[in-house]
Amino acid sequence: MLHRICSAAMFALLVLAGSAQAQSQLPLESMQIRSLYRVTEPRDEFVRQCAPHMLGRWAHPEAVCGCLHDHAAATVDDPDLRQALLRGISETGVPTIETDWVPPSKQAEIGPTFTKIAKPTLQCMFEPISN
Repeated sequence: MLHRICSAAMFALLVLAGSAQAQSQLPLESMQIRSLYRVTEPRDEFVRQCAPHMLGRWAHPEAVCGCLHDHAAATVDDPDLRQALLRGISETGVPTIETDWVPPSKQAEIGPTFTKIAKPTLQCMFEPISN
Protein backbone atom coordinates (compact mmCIF):
# COMPACT_ATOMS: atom_id res chain seq x y z
CA MET A 1 0.00 0.00 0.00
CA LEU A 2 2.81 2.39 0.93
CA HIS A 3 4.49 1.57 -2.38
CA ARG A 4 1.33 2.58 -4.31
CA ILE A 5 1.00 5.87 -2.43
CA CYS A 6 4.66 6.72 -3.00
CA SER A 7 4.35 5.83 -6.70
CA ALA A 8 1.26 8.02 -7.08
CA ALA A 9 2.99 10.91 -5.31
CA MET A 10 6.09 10.60 -7.54
CA PHE A 11 3.92 10.49 -10.65
CA ALA A 12 2.01 13.61 -9.56
CA LEU A 13 5.26 15.47 -8.89
CA LEU A 14 6.66 14.52 -12.30
CA VAL A 15 3.50 15.64 -14.04
CA LEU A 16 3.46 18.97 -12.19
CA ALA A 17 7.17 19.56 -12.82
CA GLY A 18 6.79 18.70 -16.50
CA SER A 19 3.82 21.01 -17.02
CA ALA A 20 5.54 23.87 -15.18
CA GLN A 21 8.65 23.43 -17.32
CA ALA A 22 6.60 23.26 -20.53
CA GLN A 23 4.69 26.42 -19.63
CA SER A 24 7.90 28.31 -18.86
CA GLN A 25 9.48 27.32 -22.19
CA LEU A 26 6.58 28.13 -24.49
CA PRO A 27 5.45 31.73 -24.99
CA LEU A 28 1.89 30.59 -25.78
CA GLU A 29 -0.85 31.21 -23.26
CA SER A 30 -2.10 28.16 -21.39
CA MET A 31 -5.42 28.22 -23.24
CA GLN A 32 -3.57 28.05 -26.57
CA ILE A 33 -1.43 25.18 -25.31
CA ARG A 34 -4.50 23.21 -24.29
CA SER A 35 -6.10 23.83 -27.68
CA LEU A 36 -3.01 22.49 -29.46
CA TYR A 37 -3.18 19.23 -27.53
CA ARG A 38 -6.82 18.53 -28.37
CA VAL A 39 -6.48 16.80 -31.71
CA THR A 40 -9.92 15.98 -33.01
CA GLU A 41 -9.60 16.61 -36.72
CA PRO A 42 -6.90 16.85 -39.42
CA ARG A 43 -6.83 20.67 -39.27
CA ASP A 44 -6.01 20.60 -35.55
CA GLU A 45 -3.24 18.07 -36.14
CA PHE A 46 -1.83 20.28 -38.91
CA VAL A 47 -1.83 23.35 -36.65
CA ARG A 48 -0.21 21.32 -33.84
CA GLN A 49 2.62 20.24 -36.15
CA CYS A 50 3.00 23.60 -37.87
CA ALA A 51 2.96 26.01 -34.89
CA PRO A 52 6.33 25.02 -33.37
CA HIS A 53 8.04 26.04 -36.64
CA MET A 54 6.31 29.42 -36.48
CA LEU A 55 7.31 30.22 -32.88
CA GLY A 56 9.68 33.15 -32.75
CA ARG A 57 8.70 34.36 -36.22
CA TRP A 58 5.06 35.27 -35.71
CA ALA A 59 3.13 36.69 -32.76
CA HIS A 60 0.31 34.15 -33.22
CA PRO A 61 1.82 31.01 -34.78
CA GLU A 62 -1.34 28.94 -34.46
CA ALA A 63 -3.31 31.63 -36.30
CA VAL A 64 -0.77 31.68 -39.15
CA CYS A 65 -0.88 27.89 -39.40
CA GLY A 66 -4.68 27.85 -39.34
CA CYS A 67 -4.81 30.51 -42.03
CA LEU A 68 -2.34 28.61 -44.23
CA HIS A 69 -4.46 25.49 -43.88
CA ASP A 70 -7.81 27.20 -44.45
CA HIS A 71 -6.88 29.71 -47.16
CA ALA A 72 -3.57 28.98 -48.91
CA ALA A 73 -3.78 25.19 -49.08
CA ALA A 74 -7.54 25.31 -49.69
CA THR A 75 -6.89 26.95 -53.08
CA VAL A 76 -5.11 23.79 -54.27
CA ASP A 77 -7.69 21.53 -55.90
CA ASP A 78 -5.52 18.47 -56.55
CA PRO A 79 -5.52 16.23 -53.46
CA ASP A 80 -1.95 14.96 -53.99
CA LEU A 81 -0.51 18.46 -54.33
CA ARG A 82 -2.60 19.77 -51.43
CA GLN A 83 -1.44 16.93 -49.17
CA ALA A 84 2.20 17.53 -50.17
CA LEU A 85 1.84 21.26 -49.49
CA LEU A 86 0.28 20.66 -46.07
CA ARG A 87 3.07 18.21 -45.27
CA GLY A 88 5.70 20.76 -46.29
CA ILE A 89 4.18 23.51 -44.17
CA SER A 90 3.70 21.30 -41.12
CA GLU A 91 7.26 19.93 -41.32
CA THR A 92 9.11 23.16 -42.12
CA GLY A 93 6.82 26.09 -41.31
CA VAL A 94 7.01 27.40 -44.87
CA PRO A 95 5.13 26.35 -48.00
CA THR A 96 7.24 23.70 -49.71
CA ILE A 97 6.62 20.61 -51.80
CA GLU A 98 9.27 17.95 -52.30
CA THR A 99 9.06 16.33 -55.72
CA ASP A 100 9.06 12.83 -54.26
CA TRP A 101 5.90 13.68 -52.27
CA VAL A 102 3.78 13.84 -55.44
CA PRO A 103 3.32 11.36 -58.27
CA PRO A 104 5.72 11.90 -61.21
CA SER A 105 2.78 12.79 -63.46
CA LYS A 106 1.97 15.80 -61.24
CA GLN A 107 5.48 17.10 -60.54
CA ALA A 108 5.19 19.65 -63.36
CA GLU A 109 2.27 21.22 -61.47
CA ILE A 110 4.38 22.14 -58.42
CA GLY A 111 5.47 25.53 -59.84
CA PRO A 112 1.95 26.60 -60.88
CA THR A 113 0.69 25.48 -57.46
CA PHE A 114 3.10 27.89 -55.75
CA THR A 115 1.99 30.67 -58.06
CA LYS A 116 -1.61 29.92 -57.11
CA ILE A 117 -0.95 30.01 -53.35
CA ALA A 118 1.43 33.00 -53.34
CA LYS A 119 -1.12 35.69 -52.53
CA PRO A 120 -3.07 33.80 -49.82
CA THR A 121 0.20 32.65 -48.23
CA LEU A 122 1.53 36.20 -48.02
CA GLN A 123 -1.79 37.38 -46.61
CA CYS A 124 -1.71 34.70 -43.91
CA MET A 125 1.85 35.51 -42.93
CA PHE A 126 1.93 39.30 -43.14
CA GLU A 127 -1.54 40.83 -42.89
CA PRO A 128 -2.81 41.58 -39.41
CA ILE A 129 -5.25 39.16 -37.85
CA SER A 130 -8.76 40.60 -37.94
CA ASN A 131 -10.99 39.98 -34.94
